[in-house]
Amino acid sequence: MRRSKFSPQQIARILKEFDTGKSVEEISREHGVSSATFYKWRSRYAGMNPKELKRIKELEMENARLKQMYATLALDHQMAREVIEKKL
Repeated sequence: MRRSKFSPQQIARILKEFDTGKSVEEISREHGVSSATFYKWRSRYAGMNPKELKRIKELEMENARLKQMYATLALDHQMAREVIEKKL
């Protein structure tokens, strides 16, 4: 999973700017993000404080790591099963 170049605090600050009245185009130009990224952040993180945002990011990273571990173990299990079946 690709890491964002923005910290959770920066994302929260960018979303607050929109709440204070800046347009999406201004925010996009100023911070170098696309409007699609901004709307994705807004739908995902609206109403959260930076601490909650940071915790969600950590959980998403841990989830990705666990999924990768599971995929590796499942592949190892499948290979071991094939080897055992060939020997019998």
